[in-house]
Amino acid sequence: MADQIPLYPVRSSAAAAHRKRAAYYSAAGPGSGAEWPSSCCDWLVNICQRKRELKARTVWLGCPEKCEEKHPRNSIKNQKYNIFTFIPGVLYEQFKFFLNLYFLVVSCSQFVPALKIGYLYTYWAPLGFVLAVTIMREAIDEFRRFQRDKEVNSQLYSKLTVRGKVQVKSSDIQVGDLIIVEKNQRIPSDMVFLRTSEKAGSCFIRTDQLDGETDWKLKVAVSCTQRLPALGDLFSISAYVYAQKPQLDIHSFEGTFTREDSDPPIHESLSIENTLWANTIVASGTVIGVVIYTGKETRSVMNTSNPKNKVGLLDLELNQLTKALFVALVALSVVMVTLQGFVGPWYRSLFRFLLLFSYIIPISLRVNLDMGKAAYGWMIMKDESIPGTVVRTSTIPEELGRLVYLLTDKTGTLTQNEMVFKRLHLGTVSYGADTMDEIQGHLRNPCPQMQSQAGGNNASSTPPRKAQSSAPKVRKSVSSRVHEAVKAIALCHNVSPVYESRAGVGGEAEYAEADQDFSDGNRTYQAASPDEVALVQWTESVGLTLVSRDLGSVQLRTPSGQIQTYCILQMFPFTSESKRMGVIVRDESTAEITFYMKGADVAMSSIVQYNDWLEEECGNMAREGLRTLVVAKRALTEEQYQDFESRYSQAKLSIHDRALKVAAVVESLERQMELLCLTGVEDRLQADVRPTLELLRNAGIKIWMLTGDKLETATCIAKSSHLVSRTQDIHIFRPVTNRGEAHLELNAFRRKHDCALVISGDSLEVCLKYYEHELAELACQCPAVVCCRCSPTQKARIAKLLQHHTGKRTCAVGDGGNDVSMIQAADCGIGIEGKEGRQASLAADFSVTQFRHIGRLLMVHGRSSYKRSAALGQFVMHRGLIISTMQAVFSSVFYFASVPLYQGFLMVGYATIYTMFPVFSLVLDQDVKPETAMLYPELYKDLTKGRSLSFKTFLVWVLISIYQGGILMYGALLLFESEFVHVLAISFTALILTELLMVALTIRTWHWLMAVAEVLSLGCYVASLAFLNEYFDVAFITTVTFVWKVSAITMVSCLPLYVLKYLKRKLSPPSYTKLTS
Repeated sequence: MADQIPLYPVRSSAAAAHRKRAAYYSAAGPGSGAEWPSSCCDWLVNICQRKRELKARTVWLGCPEKCEEKHPRNSIKNQKYNIFTFIPGVLYEQFKFFLNLYFLVVSCSQFVPALKIGYLYTYWAPLGFVLAVTIMREAIDEFRRFQRDKEVNSQLYSKLTVRGKVQVKSSDIQVGDLIIVEKNQRIPSDMVFLRTSEKAGSCFIRTDQLDGETDWKLKVAVSCTQRLPALGDLFSISAYVYAQKPQLDIHSFEGTFTREDSDPPIHESLSIENTLWANTIVASGTVIGVVIYTGKETRSVMNTSNPKNKVGLLDLELNQLTKALFVALVALSVVMVTLQGFVGPWYRSLFRFLLLFSYIIPISLRVNLDMGKAAYGWMIMKDESIPGTVVRTSTIPEELGRLVYLLTDKTGTLTQNEMVFKRLHLGTVSYGADTMDEIQGHLRNPCPQMQSQAGGNNASSTPPRKAQSSAPKVRKSVSSRVHEAVKAIALCHNVSPVYESRAGVGGEAEYAEADQDFSDGNRTYQAASPDEVALVQWTESVGLTLVSRDLGSVQLRTPSGQIQTYCILQMFPFTSESKRMGVIVRDESTAEITFYMKGADVAMSSIVQYNDWLEEECGNMAREGLRTLVVAKRALTEEQYQDFESRYSQAKLSIHDRALKVAAVVESLERQMELLCLTGVEDRLQADVRPTLELLRNAGIKIWMLTGDKLETATCIAKSSHLVSRTQDIHIFRPVTNRGEAHLELNAFRRKHDCALVISGDSLEVCLKYYEHELAELACQCPAVVCCRCSPTQKARIAKLLQHHTGKRTCAVGDGGNDVSMIQAADCGIGIEGKEGRQASLAADFSVTQFRHIGRLLMVHGRSSYKRSAALGQFVMHRGLIISTMQAVFSSVFYFASVPLYQGFLMVGYATIYTMFPVFSLVLDQDVKPETAMLYPELYKDLTKGRSLSFKTFLVWVLISIYQGGILMYGALLLFESEFVHVLAISFTALILTELLMVALTIRTWHWLMAVAEVLSLGCYVASLAFLNEYFDVAFITTVTFVWKVSAITMVSCLPLYVLKYLKRKLSPPSYTKLTS
């Protein structure tokens, strides 16, 4: 017994302090003894680096001051920065990019008189604009986060004290406080459930914000405190809760409740059903709990990972090109200084050249791309073919056009998560959807056999179990077996019928109950899984109705209207390890005790008595795409039950290995159970899943299905959704537990060609441990992969494995809280607003309302975003390169003087008002109509090769820029006669015209806004000539000479490119033109 009850805590604070000191010195390591650390600095470093160790705790009811440890504050903080770190933090995020850092250095250099070129504003204005926009955007986001946190932290709760109720803010709640939470109120911190206003001693909570599941969970109050006559008595008893240290798992908890002042002391074991986790909502009654974990130690905070800042592949590629441009810039400057012959202070000249050519790297690149991304996001949200789509991360729309792997969840993503009961199999007879009326017929006439059998059973179950099972079995009639099966399905579950109160006002629970409407039309069912609800709804449809249920009893109504009451003696909830759930009930009318159990066939086949049909029928149902459950029972005598009960309650109190001990006791019951029936429930596919998956497969995207479901169900959904085509072989990876087995199984798989892989989470874990590289290599060659029984962390690991191993872009699609980690780990996450709540869609980068919208999102929007950004990025670089080429030509003609060609406003105007609109209008360009892109998904394959933006295309643009810059400058120098001012006017005007014509050349499909932008820009330039008299000779500009010279130079710079483009289109047209012609 010693290990089962925690040691009573020492009350004296002096003793506690002494223990803490002792612990500190012993933690300091051997040899330190009780010496102080060698110096104050070491000591400070120790203090700073020590991470708080999470410890188990003893919490006295209503006495926060008795806590020995200091616990974190119960405040929620989602902000990235505080007042001091905001500006440095945002600036760091910006100057992390090579491009922005480079501009900062260039702009700062202008404060040095020797290096000053032109006006300060030509450098600082663009940089200031970029930073201002970013800081504003971040500040607004940060302020919104701050407001949301403040709202949550300042919610008021009633705290119970010796003097009565007081109001406290959520952020002031401490460990040990007794908190009262009303119906529909958020639970502020992790608590142990002590009391409720509901008669049954239990309540429902909604957990969709915690685990993404929309169904209600039943929670049970600690019976010792629930039995106390009044609320105030919580202070008159001396009791404490012992709780394990804070941990991640939201589905488990171990602790004990001890009341000291009774004789003998009362010990109660606490499990997950006695807890109320923070961020869940009370759905029924008023609850009172004692706080055990606050702030950072609550389950919900421990389970939120900081999402990484996602950076698109296109941005990384452009960053590489910027570095290449920087190298070119340095090389060009060095060449200039060398040709100058290193005269005088040459390093100053070098720096001036670096500044003159700094336009090679355009600052407007980031501005244009960011505005482009915002425009794509707006277009996606405005697309009427995919209503309800939301872009939550505006920085990565181009990723949608580069995806190679799509990782998808099954339940709720590919399927609707709406269960329909389809099949009941009794071994000799099977009932389908069309023969359910036969079952109703059997249930309407109560069979005499059941009555006599019930009487006989009681007598025959008095001798020991062995004698009974070896007694000759009497074949039961079909009718009695139907009765037994339906009764088992109606009793063995975790479903509660809920009646809406007519009063509509949540008054006191007692009054509300009197007004409740217990008619069939007003009843809804709540349970932890939709399968269970489907089973209970089916028993209602055949005549056996679940009328009411609380912690201690269940009431069923038979077709004849008679109410049968069963007393619940024990409940064994479903866990993913045991894959089964059970209940022990006593029939009030006959006092029979029966143990009912249902679960997955894998778990149940070894528990039920020998039979020859179960395995085969399970296989048949799984092939039809049904989820199967096996139902069994065992009759118990009073002595057998009492013996079990005493062992079970003893196991539940143990502190060490509690789960193992409890499981061992329950397993002693699970022997030679009588197999009653096999049920089949269908989970319907979402609309248009098959055509969407086919579209994605034709686009060259490899689809992996990662699900927490059973292998059989996952395989059959993979077939029915055409994730795996009908003719394709499926290789089911056998369960492996060690290195040797994994090696053999991988070799067996290597011999298969072109077949889909189905692997379970456990086997996957083993293979990743020993043969990560080999498994990834083999799996990536498969046309489709199905991973079943995956935990949320395994889903995220697979996403990271694919990124790391293939270097290709991955996308994750999910709809529940269990998919959030996978969505955050992938390069691009898509959330579906589904039955399981909105958690996934809020954490995702893009959120859609239906799976079928993903096809259009990738084929149309992904394609155009990537193509447009690639064109826009390269064009902006071309705009900078062309003016730098002109500067180089100008400097080399004029004895390598480091003098700027265009000064002040000309430079600012060139990058903004004269060319900004036409260049930005490239975001409206499209190479293929959306209909064509959807009709020929094969076009998408080209994008994944990344040919729209590569060193090859970039080089072509560089050559174009050098050719045009050279022609413009040399042409102007050849044609100028008397004054240098004329060179400026001719070359600058020709430059603007060339840019406008180049935009027209780049466009593939004209849009009316593009034409407007071209005309507007030209109009702006012509209008501004009147004001530019400090740069241009206005009298000269109005002459015919000026016009023909400009026209001639522009023709020479642009005409050859138009001819080349025409020839390229004729001789080697791109793949999509073949479809559109």
